[in-house]
Order: sequence, then C-alpha cells, then structure tokens
Amino acid sequence: MTDKALKSNTAAATMTTEATTAKPNRGLILVNTGDGKGKTTASLGVALRAVGNGYRVLILQFIKGGQAYGELKAIEALQKVGMPIEIRPMGKGFVFHNKETSEADLQAHRAAADKAWQMLTEEVMSDKWDLIIFDEINYAVKFGLLPVEQVVDLLKAKPERLHVVLTGRDAKPEIVAMADTVTEMRVVKHAYQQGIKAARGIEF
Repeated sequence: MTDKALKSNTAAATMTTEATTAKPNRGLILVNTGDGKGKTTASLGVALRAVGNGYRVLILQFIKGGQAYGELKAIEALQKVGMPIEIRPMGKGFVFHNKETSEADLQAHRAAADKAWQMLTEEVMSDKWDLIIFDEINYAVKFGLLPVEQVVDLLKAKPERLHVVLTGRDAKPEIVAMADTVTEMRVVKHAYQQGIKAARGIEF
C-alpha cells in the first residue's frame, strides 16, 4: 500500500470513529454564576461568537431595564448591518429585599418577571433561535420572582438543538445539575472595593 493510500485510509478511519463517538447535535446549557464580575459580559462574548458563526441570537434580560447600557448600543449597531441578534431588557432594575422596599415595588418586579417569562417561553418554543441568553434569570429565581421548577421544566422542554446561557449569582442546584458547562466567577479584587465608581464602557 502506498503512503498516499495509507494516509487516505487512516483519515477515513479517523472520520468514521469520530462520527461514531460524537454526541448528537444538541444545544448546550451553560451557566455563568458566582459573586465575581463578568457573568453577563461572558455571555455577551458567547453571543458575539455565535453571531459571527451565523447563529440567530436572542438576549432576554430579567433585571435590567431600558437604561443606557453599552451592550444595547452595540447590538443596535450589529442589527443595522444585518446581524441576526436581539436584546430585550425586561426588568425594573435591581431587586432590594430590605425594609425600604415596599410591597408595591416587589409586585412591580414580579409583574415584570412574569412578562419576561412569558416572552422567554414563547421565544424558546418558537424554535427560531440558535442561542438564547436567559440573562440574570438566576437573580429572578433567587429573589422569588420565578420558581426554579419553572425554569427546569423549560430547559427540559426546549428544542434539542437550542443553545442557552443562564446568568446571575447563586444558581440553584437544580439548574447547575442540568447544565453542560458551569462557570463560577470569583472576586479576587474589585475596583468598587477601593471606592472607584463603575466605569462606563467597562462596567456598563
């Protein structure tokens, strides 16, 4: 057998082995959690990579509202050149559980979370996206705006090919157990601890 034929047979055998051992083409579940900075930022990096590969991407935010976050402007610019990406801020801002938080405020957060959840469920089951980022959903669960069982059921029911990323601190064990990849951000040092205010373009 010639060297060329041997190489050809070896390559064919390798391809056959890879095809046999490869997992089905299914979407991954990724979780970005932990006390450190960068959970949403990391998910935006995944979104950028996905769009660059021709994926249709939706980012649905459970806590952030329509404030002037830099990612909103960046995604708007991507849309103008025809990139298939959308971001929908659906929240009422950060949820504070203390004596100064009124029941009316909590009800407003719950109503916003319910509306975001309905939209998320519709978009997940529409099967028109390749990647959906459930941004800050772990916070919504942590603060009692959504039951974790609801999130788990949606992850089980999602189209098999759909990739999803869930962000936010204190991801529930049930969600961690379902995930393919879990990344925990850990604070080593943060500018805020030194009295430095959040920097536009870096923090938001």
